[in-house]
Amino acid sequence: MQDHEPDAYDRAILRALQRDSALTNAELGARVNLSPSQCSRRRAALERAGVITGYGARLSAKKLGLGLRAITRVNLSAHSEAADGDFAGWLEREPAVRAAYSVSGDADYVLEVHVKDLDAFADFIHGRLLPHPQVTQVRSEIVLKVTKEDRRLSV
Repeated sequence: MQDHEPDAYDRAILRALQRDSALTNAELGARVNLSPSQCSRRRAALERAGVITGYGARLSAKKLGLGLRAITRVNLSAHSEAADGDFAGWLEREPAVRAAYSVSGDADYVLEVHVKDLDAFADFIHGRLLPHPQVTQVRSEIVLKVTKEDRRLSV
């Protein structure tokens, strides 16, 4: 699996699992026209190859009390492997940061932040992000409305 492109059955399995990762192999087989044992073998091969990296439920941040989402661009003072590693480690430990991307352009990182409200966001920015010794500049946009959010990949 690692050295060749997934075939049509693999892609059908991946599409079905992206829609519902809780499918049993019997349910999956019915959707992709394979036996449950074939689906089980293919799913295991896709997992071993790292094509499938995990399974999980999609949760509503708003219903869980995380009503504010922001996109935050961060510039760092130093650009070295050590500085990058230190900041990336801090991001991993920061629960408000739901996604973080090292990017090209006018920012070093772009963060997706989910918090309870504006006060919690101010606490995150002023109490945790700006005090980080490598952070020199922060620019944020509050998400007013999500017009598209599809985390599934085209396969």
